[in-house]
Amino acid sequence: MDIGVLTAGILTLAIYSFLYKDNPVYKMAESWLIGLSIGYALVIFWQTTIIDILIVPLFKDGRVVLVIPFALGLLMFSRFSRGSSWLSRIPIAFMIGAGAGVAIPAMLYARTLKQMSASVMPLITENGGFNIEALVVAVGLLSTLAYFYFSREHKGPIGKTAKLGTYFLMIFFGATFGYTVMSRMSTFVGRVDFLLTDFLHVIR
Repeated sequence: MDIGVLTAGILTLAIYSFLYKDNPVYKMAESWLIGLSIGYALVIFWQTTIIDILIVPLFKDGRVVLVIPFALGLLMFSRFSRGSSWLSRIPIAFMIGAGAGVAIPAMLYARTLKQMSASVMPLITENGGFNIEALVVAVGLLSTLAYFYFSREHKGPIGKTAKLGTYFLMIFFGATFGYTVMSRMSTFVGRVDFLLTDFLHVIR
């Protein structure tokens, strides 16, 4: 049996031993997982970021402009000194500002503009047929917004519409929870298949 398969099988069983109770074997496997993950991420980060993006272009290709991010990166280590720790605020400010500048337009499009455009679909299709999906989306949107409208008491038509909105919310939360459960079950099935096929050779 391959040493990698043997190690993976033993560690998988060690992780699943938590289903019985918390035990030292599980804690050992958990520590190994965290340690190896951090070590692997550091090696990948060092090679793909520090070496390929900074060191090689700066010292081999002569791209002097990379001195600026190199200096900002070195300033991050000033956090280890009490007297000069304030210098680390400079690269942190650049990171937060650049990250916000990149993330805000992307999130605005994905979570606001795209959602708004999806909620205003035409009720009549190009072929002249009735778009039932657009009607369901419109009713769900308006009833859900009515549920979160707290300026008036939920009585009469507003109350009935808000109650309909709770059903749409429950359907949404149920579907989200079901998707989460199915993704975990898919991971579990993959691990069981690995144990029975590659590790124990019960299934050929």
